[in-house]
Amino acid sequence: MAPTAVTAFQTAYLPAGSGVDRHAEFTQIFAGDSLITAIESVAAHGLDPQDYHLATLKEHGTTGEDMTHYALDAWMSAASHIAFGKLSPISVEPDWTAQGRQADLIAHLRKSLDNGSLSESLEALAPQHAAYQTMKAELAGRLAAPPRDDIGVLSGETLKPGTTSPRIGAVQTRLDVPVTGVYDIVTEDAVVAFQRENGLEPDGLIGPATVRALNRGASAAIDQLRVNLERWRWLPDDLGRRHIRVNIADFSVQAWKDGRIDRVHGAIVGRTYRKTPVFSDAIGYVVLNPWWETPASLARRDKLPLFQRDPAAVDRLGFQVLDREGKVVNASAIDWNALPAGTMPYRIRQAPGARNALGQVKIMFPNRHNVYLHDTPDRGLFARRQRAFSSGCIRTQDPIDLTEWLLSETPDWDRARIDSVLDGSRETRMNLSAKVPVHILYMTVVSDAAGVRFVDDIYDRDAAVLAGLKRRPGQ
Repeated sequence: MAPTAVTAFQTAYLPAGSGVDRHAEFTQIFAGDSLITAIESVAAHGLDPQDYHLATLKEHGTTGEDMTHYALDAWMSAASHIAFGKLSPISVEPDWTAQGRQADLIAHLRKSLDNGSLSESLEALAPQHAAYQTMKAELAGRLAAPPRDDIGVLSGETLKPGTTSPRIGAVQTRLDVPVTGVYDIVTEDAVVAFQRENGLEPDGLIGPATVRALNRGASAAIDQLRVNLERWRWLPDDLGRRHIRVNIADFSVQAWKDGRIDRVHGAIVGRTYRKTPVFSDAIGYVVLNPWWETPASLARRDKLPLFQRDPAAVDRLGFQVLDREGKVVNASAIDWNALPAGTMPYRIRQAPGARNALGQVKIMFPNRHNVYLHDTPDRGLFARRQRAFSSGCIRTQDPIDLTEWLLSETPDWDRARIDSVLDGSRETRMNLSAKVPVHILYMTVVSDAAGVRFVDDIYDRDAAVLAGLKRRPGQ
């Protein structure tokens, strides 16, 4: 710990002029085993007690001039990590914007010492979100379970029914079916059941996502819990009286009010090469019958090749072409194939209608990523289990119902009026009377009515967080 932090605590705990021998008294404040108990308690939160001088403190004690500095450094470091997270969220999620938790650690330590609760002092700093506490309980159960061997399935090409492979034997062992080395009907039924239980596409194909789930043994599950407990430590205690939580990894949108879930909607998120970013913002308005102003990058990458293959698609799909001055251009007069690859000198927008990429509604929280929630004309995709199909925005199932919920505290906007506007074709903006916070998260462990669920790490983001948690101080 920096000398300034030690001095700050000395001054706060033993003010000058108190008539106490501050140096002698300060060297005794951590006497006993309470600090050791507190440091050991961080293991229950997925942190490693050895990161906080535990071995040194056990060997040399917690009192005396030198060891008191170790003791204070251990407590302050552990307190900071359990309250705010060991990692800076920006180090692994560059777009992170959530405000984070607040706590006066020095004041908390002083109070704990004064009332003799040092051994429980770190526990009191942990997040109290129900999801965090449920994951913490799940971690405790898995840490206490007898050790067992994990059956690993090697990565490789997708395995299909009828395949013969040594890898099939590992799958059969993992699923506790007869080991034949042949992907037979018994194995297929077990694979499909396993996929359903783990939120995967129940197609019977053993691809990368299914292999990852099959390899989620005891140690992998513990690591996944540690990673997601850390993610919760980055979030503020108050997410908003009314707020929206999007979980990218779980393809879900939740509407929360007064500490409970009011609504849950399916979501379609960004493809693995157009990942939906993680950030927090606030919903300010909703647009019914929206025009779709096609982002320039999508116009170059997607629409230009489409129009080159099929110029009639411009009118058929309801697109409008504008020049740099914003004037409408006759699309039939444009030679799309004459435009250099990757060049789009026009603005492209799509009129409201059945084919509009945004569907009937978009839910807006203006941000630099140009990401928002919206409807989609491709509603059949919600029948899929894994839904990473978008260009980064969040396509939302039953968005009109979510719009009604968002506007429920905005005067004069009931469902009848919403439906009336949707019956027309005019773009209409509705400002919320109070902004609703929205948190776009990436959680690969989910707590719900069914208990704790482990979901697929679709963007391979867990590894960076786990590596940071395992990194020793100073490394």
